[in-house]
Amino acid sequence: MTAPTPNTPALLLVGAGDPLYRGYALKRLATRYRILLLDAAPPTWQEPYLTAHRAVDLGDLPELRNATDDLADQYEIGGVLSWGEFTAAHAAVLAAHLQTDGPDPAAVRACRNKAHARAVFDTYGVPSASWSSVSDPEELRRAAADLGYPFVLKPAAAAGSAGVIRIDSPTGLDGAYAFTARAAESHQVTSAGLVAEEYLDGPEISIEVVMDRGEYTAVAVTFKSLGKPPYFEETGHLVAPTLRGPVTDEAEEVAVRALRVLGLTHGVAHVEMRLTPTGPRIIEVNPRLGGDLIPHLVHLATGVDLVTAAADLAMGRTPDLSATRYQAAAIGFLYPQTTGRLRTLTAEAVLATSPWCDRAVLEQQPGARVAPPPNAGLDSRLAHVVVTADTPAQARLRLDRALAAVHADIDTTPIDKAVAA
Repeated sequence: MTAPTPNTPALLLVGAGDPLYRGYALKRLATRYRILLLDAAPPTWQEPYLTAHRAVDLGDLPELRNATDDLADQYEIGGVLSWGEFTAAHAAVLAAHLQTDGPDPAAVRACRNKAHARAVFDTYGVPSASWSSVSDPEELRRAAADLGYPFVLKPAAAAGSAGVIRIDSPTGLDGAYAFTARAAESHQVTSAGLVAEEYLDGPEISIEVVMDRGEYTAVAVTFKSLGKPPYFEETGHLVAPTLRGPVTDEAEEVAVRALRVLGLTHGVAHVEMRLTPTGPRIIEVNPRLGGDLIPHLVHLATGVDLVTAAADLAMGRTPDLSATRYQAAAIGFLYPQTTGRLRTLTAEAVLATSPWCDRAVLEQQPGARVAPPPNAGLDSRLAHVVVTADTPAQARLRLDRALAAVHADIDTTPIDKAVAA
């Protein structure tokens, strides 16, 4: 990997994201390109990796375009990249504005609206789920009658499983509608509405796909672990090349078909699917790098660097997708089991000395109010751990061992009683 020089064209990054889950990616990019950052606030942890930055409203496209033009007057910008759910569409527009390589903005917008994407899949016969748009409780009742139970309700344009709930009977309709509508409002995506979908049973996976001007390479398959129903909180991910086979080969073909019909031909995509008894079926297509450190797991397991690949594609270069490793890598998330105030959160020293533990990160500070999912979404997490192993089975055992080595003491005393005491 060549270190950037003052003459190296700069990469414009739209939104740095959470340092716990995207910090590694920014650090990696800075070893290859000069980084210009557009973000909602002046940089803090990002500062060592940047050549320049501008604080802008990431939801305001004219403001983003003005800031981009300002930076382009001072630096040669070779490409635009975003790994954020809500910034990907604007980043595609900025790339087109600068006439650099990037995904079609219309295709990115199509992915962002789950109802629109489902309609496209229906038109082209891509295996997906039966569905219906929902804008009020009465429409939800009609959708339930059409879909049958169980079925799933979700915001059409949120992220991170926010507001996604399985409805098992008519008695759950009103509560589910209120839950999902609140999530849409908190993510400021109420205008997109809600979507009721057929419940797809079977293991959940994602396909990490690199797209280079219409050439598609399925780099990795990520196997997901989910929390207790009726919610769909992700509790972990596993990447292991040995788990790929005829079933995942079919899933990869379906993922590529979905990308083609949506018009996505360039960049890196994270395609979520279920391996149902009737075959692989699409849950959703994300025109960005996977979250939850999935690109890091792919790098640990295969040696393929999806972060660098995404940047290279944005900069008009052909990425190196050569696999150099063949092992398993997994991440697990620790959630609180009760609501309360966090007294202490500690990790046993063995995690720092075990070569198979890539990282163990405590995400909350003592004194924080914590609650189990779905009350705070991804903010519910107390910690995450990443492990490597020779086999998937060994990775799962090590992940269980590592999570058991993180200890949380939560004070469940009601706030009013604690204050009185």
